[in-house]
Amino acid sequence: MKTTREEAKENIHENLNNNLQALLEKNYDAEEGYKKAMTNAKNEQLKNFLKHQSAQRQKFATELDQEIRNINETPKDSGSATGKLHRTWMDVKAALSFNNDEAILEECIRGEKASVEEYEEILNKNRFEPKLENVLQSQKNTIQNTLNTVKSLEDLAENWNE
Repeated sequence: MKTTREEAKENIHENLNNNLQALLEKNYDAEEGYKKAMTNAKNEQLKNFLKHQSAQRQKFATELDQEIRNINETPKDSGSATGKLHRTWMDVKAALSFNNDEAILEECIRGEKASVEEYEEILNKNRFEPKLENVLQSQKNTIQNTLNTVKSLEDLAENWNE
C-alpha cells in the first residue's frame, strides 16, 4: 500500500508529464500548421517567415521532448486530432479566400493566441523546477512575440496582393 507521500509524488509526476505532453502536442500542431501555411502562402517574405516559425516550433518540441525524457516518460510523437482539423480548415479557408495571405495570417493569429493561452494556463496553475519554468516561460514569450509580429504582418498583407 502506498503512503500519502508516495501518492502525492506520483500525482505530481503525472501532472507534470500531462502538462509537458500537452505542450509538446501543441508545438507539433503549430509546426505542421506553419508548414501547411507556408505551402499556401503566395508572398515570398511570408513564406520565409512561416518557415522560420515552423523551425522555431520544432525546436520547442525538441526541448519539451527532452524534458519529458528527463522525467523518464515517453514523449508523444505527433500532434492532436484538433490540430489536423485546424490545418484542414486552413486549406478550405485559403481556397475560398480572395486574399490568401491575409487569411493565412488570421489563422496563424488564432493558433498563436491559443498557444499563448495554454502556456499561461499551465504556468499559472503549476509550479515547476526553475530550469523548466525558464524553458516554458521563454517559449511562451517567443510565441507572444510571434503573435505580435503576425498581427503586424496581417496589416501589411492587405497590400501584398495588389
